[in-house]
Amino acid sequence: MGAASLVAGPLLVLAGVLLRVRFSFFFPAQLNAYERHPHLMTASYSLVAAGWALLWPGVALLADRIGTRFRELAVWGGVLTVLGLFARAFHAGVDHADFQLVTAHGAASAARTVSETYGAFHVFSALNAAIMGGWILLAVGAYRARVLGPLRAAALGLVSVMPLGVLKGTTAWSVAAAAGLCVALVPLGVAAWRTGPTPRAATVVGRLVLVGVVGTAMFCFGRAG
Repeated sequence: MGAASLVAGPLLVLAGVLLRVRFSFFFPAQLNAYERHPHLMTASYSLVAAGWALLWPGVALLADRIGTRFRELAVWGGVLTVLGLFARAFHAGVDHADFQLVTAHGAASAARTVSETYGAFHVFSALNAAIMGGWILLAVGAYRARVLGPLRAAALGLVSVMPLGVLKGTTAWSVAAAAGLCVALVPLGVAAWRTGPTPRAATVVGRLVLVGVVGTAMFCFGRAG
């Protein structure tokens, strides 16, 4: 699971970031883009949200490897990074709600509502520092534990510059952070996959079928609820 997470999570984030690269960064433009291109923007924000959510097993695997040599860095880096993923999941929920305002009342009305409520208190605002700092601690730990070389550790540290908050578009920093995530983690995930125990082909097929069936059932149950 950790290996699959390290491969899938970064690629989903990068794909989602690139899908909205042609639209302006700030929230009025993001809401207007959703009004004109709802399917594209839904795909973009969904891919990014899924990518962040799927990263937690990979972060746990990376922290475990760092912990063999530097336990404190592994614990604090891993915990802060996962807390940051929780905060990004909350932001994704707010993004979804704001886009539904566009569907119900139009982009102009949604922009007014977002502008009037943008600074409202929420408990996850306390995790903004974790969103940025966790990746830096993981990068330092991965380098010192020799899990990642200097270039890939620096690429992992770049994830800290990914814009945070709600309705954030794509900037050069967004692309750099998402690309850094891929450069740092995807090869690590592939290597972990290759060095792990090799299941039989029947087992692999069975697991894929099980994931497909359970995933479909969960999707239908979620839509019904």
